[in-house]
Amino acid sequence: MMFDPPPVELPSSYETVATTGQIKVSHYPAGASSVTPVIIVTLNRPTKSNAFTSQMVHDFEKLYPMFDVDERVKVIVLTGAGRTFCAGADLELGFSSTQERPAEHRDGGGRVALAIHRCRKPTIAAMQGSAVGVGMTMTLPAIIRVAYEKGKYGFVFGRRGIVMESCSSYFLPRLVGFSNASYLVSTGAVFPPSSKHFGDLFNEIIAESSQVLPRALEIASEIAENVSPISQYLNRALMWRNPGTPEEAHLLESAVICQIFGTADQNEGVSSFFEKRKPTFSADLDDNPPSNVPWWTEVDTGRNPKAKKQLSKL
Repeated sequence: MMFDPPPVELPSSYETVATTGQIKVSHYPAGASSVTPVIIVTLNRPTKSNAFTSQMVHDFEKLYPMFDVDERVKVIVLTGAGRTFCAGADLELGFSSTQERPAEHRDGGGRVALAIHRCRKPTIAAMQGSAVGVGMTMTLPAIIRVAYEKGKYGFVFGRRGIVMESCSSYFLPRLVGFSNASYLVSTGAVFPPSSKHFGDLFNEIIAESSQVLPRALEIASEIAENVSPISQYLNRALMWRNPGTPEEAHLLESAVICQIFGTADQNEGVSSFFEKRKPTFSADLDDNPPSNVPWWTEVDTGRNPKAKKQLSKL
């Protein structure tokens, strides 16, 4: 039986939000007394190569609904502590069989991927070290992936006797093409990020591991300072929630952009351009969105917690 989890309240500081300890949350710059436009989420099991656990799932499902509705947050940067981004599932814990019926089971990686995908604030993956399995698939809903030149990356499911998860059967072929996705999954091998089999999956490849996070933060800050949150959210939705044909896309885009004309952010975007200054976008994502949003069918997986705004109390 499905039920809606209780809404969570927004914090005065994300650095004080209680987590399991396997995920660390930081402001950027770190230690800022109030919530910053860019938030850093760090996989925090460096002695275990940040191997994925169920505790991490709970932290992601707690944090991302907050980011979704918190207008102070513009961009999230996801990275790992230590030398490895994520070594995949923690094999020491194993893949225990579940007592759930198959129709009711929700894989942990998929729950994380959907938390990232459903969040209206974009995520940038700063993959400062190697990643395999769920360490790769959790980054597929991110808007940008920055990788370390000497890292090794791969979709190793077949070599562990398991199958694709984290919604990767949806995301991966759309990001790298079906031919590349088939090669990556069928071989289960690891490759450097420059491998042709990844296509353009990694948007930037950095020579020094220590510079991956700073570069991701630079991109995140650029987005936070210059891009309307409403525009970036709707642009992503228009691509991922595309109706499927050029004609249907034309009708959808026309209906959405018609309702964007004359809005506060649209006026500010044009004014700041002519005045040669940075824009100050102030529109709330929940403030008079286009009437046809969502134009897609919302699928209830039973794992879609919602945050409630408490900014007036902060």
